[in-house]
Amino acid sequence: MVRHRGRTLHEAGKVAVHLHFDCFSGISGDMTLGALVDVGLSPRALSQGLKALPVSGYRLKVSKVHRGAVHATKVDVVISRVAGKRRSWTQIRRLLSTSRLPPQVKKQALAVFERLATAEGKVHGQDPANVSFHEVGAIDALVDIVGGLLGCHELGVKTFSASAVNVGSGTIDGTHGVLPVPGPAVAEMAKGYPIYSQGPAMELTTPTGMALLTTLTQNFDRLPLVVPSSVGYGAGTADPPDWPNVLRVFLATPALTSSSLTPTPLPGGEGYQADQVIQLETNIDDMNPQLYEAVMERLFENGALDVCMTPTIMKRNRPGIILTVLAHPEQAVRLTQLLFHETTTLGVRSQPVNRTTLPRSMQTIRLPHGRVRVKTVRAGKTVKYRPEFQDCQAIAKRTGVPVQEVIERVMQAVRDRNRV
Repeated sequence: MVRHRGRTLHEAGKVAVHLHFDCFSGISGDMTLGALVDVGLSPRALSQGLKALPVSGYRLKVSKVHRGAVHATKVDVVISRVAGKRRSWTQIRRLLSTSRLPPQVKKQALAVFERLATAEGKVHGQDPANVSFHEVGAIDALVDIVGGLLGCHELGVKTFSASAVNVGSGTIDGTHGVLPVPGPAVAEMAKGYPIYSQGPAMELTTPTGMALLTTLTQNFDRLPLVVPSSVGYGAGTADPPDWPNVLRVFLATPALTSSSLTPTPLPGGEGYQADQVIQLETNIDDMNPQLYEAVMERLFENGALDVCMTPTIMKRNRPGIILTVLAHPEQAVRLTQLLFHETTTLGVRSQPVNRTTLPRSMQTIRLPHGRVRVKTVRAGKTVKYRPEFQDCQAIAKRTGVPVQEVIERVMQAVRDRNRV
């Protein structure tokens, strides 16, 4: 466990811990384990945590190695006896569900294997429930995946980010014959994420590594503004000449955590609500304007917090639109994919932004011809009321009463209620 002023980071609780994956030589399950141990994870704590997984017949071997000019940690899963028949996704789901893993780790492990099963099923034309995981379903992969998630849990990591992923090149010999690099499952899971190929002609990113990475984070960009406390290097099995085949990780504290994520007191004792969201943005100059309404509707249906469009002038004096979307981090990938699917854009920018909002709640006002939701917003000692326009409009259409009159009736009902 990493120590922070006499306590572990996990025990400290209030210390926000961030982990950045630098995938300049790809990522795999064993590289992830090695990097976490190198950054401060106790091998003993890892072994103890893995006892909650109902899998036996293996041991962990930790060693220091060189990959190119880099000194790194290598973690191997040494199988002490031959494993039984390979497991299907259904069997793995049952195994993980009945384990004694921490709830968050269990949830993440199920998500990783579901992601793998879905990708394998699609590329091989199978129902995900019946997918046989081959190497992925073996003991070493189970330990790699659950061990990587346990390691992040033990280190107290709360947020993640990653660089673009180097997937390698060339071909590999798989169960289904000779396959191109990246392998079909990696290529399937890479949809919506930045990848590239550089270095030796070999597989640099494995399905296990890609599934782990894309389950843990949707924030793929350059190294964010952080204060590193430790840097670790996890070695891959291959040792190509003149190439550092390692995964580098930065264990850090977000530089803006204390001021941006802690609610700031208002005069009179009231507090703002503060959080961090992802801002997606893209410039479009070649799309039928009639489509924007449908695009906005789809974005909101898929979890967007806010969507706005700003007219702008683009290259060659073309009129265009800056389409901006705010979303919680866990929705960012889905919304990015939706932008690529529903618009003509070729690229989407993303960045974390700090958001400060006023406390709000919702109440319902009953009128003779229907109900209207009213948003209640508190700004210090001032309380503001905002009737939902769509509800008022629906009543206006049914009754023939002007929308403005419906709004006035709602506001009067609110005032009457608050006087009681």
